[in-house]
Amino acid sequence: MGWDDGGDAGGLERKFHRPEAGLAVDAGQRISGYASVFGAADHGGDVVMPGAYAASLAALKAAGRGVKMLWQHDPAQPIGVWDEVREDDRGLWVSGRLLPEVAKGREAAALIAAGAVDGLSIGYRTKRAEKDGKGRRLLAEVELWEVSLVTFPMLSQARVQAKADPGLDLVGRLAQAFAEARRDLAGR
Repeated sequence: MGWDDGGDAGGLERKFHRPEAGLAVDAGQRISGYASVFGAADHGGDVVMPGAYAASLAALKAAGRGVKMLWQHDPAQPIGVWDEVREDDRGLWVSGRLLPEVAKGREAAALIAAGAVDGLSIGYRTKRAEKDGKGRRLLAEVELWEVSLVTFPMLSQARVQAKADPGLDLVGRLAQAFAEARRDLAGR
């Protein structure tokens, strides 16, 4: 269950991840965090190796294209724009904006703020991989297509943290009010 061959998506795989450094949502629109952490085995036994995204990110940049931000891997539901997608020594860092002009973008901001959605998932094609002695698939090179906000991430070493500006819209204010009420009730 570490990947999904994408069915009709032409072999596109998906790797779910809960950002351990925290997927931060500020001002109700800005999102940043790690979409993938190197060396961490997911529930399906896949491990992304350092440098796995480098060639794909370089090719996208050379072509003037970017990694798509989708809702639940649905190509019909883009919800924002990734302004920065880069590898560092820890993993794949993403930073972008939910689009408030898109209904699903507003919904995603509210769901993250309420704690109902707390994961990221990458959509990719494996270019190079090998099995290690423990039966894990070591992903040495992947072609990254998209990073989605998802309900059920696959990599459990990470958690989403959300902070939204309550003054942005009614949905955001309601989500924050519900989150505060939930915290108050849990504290009693």
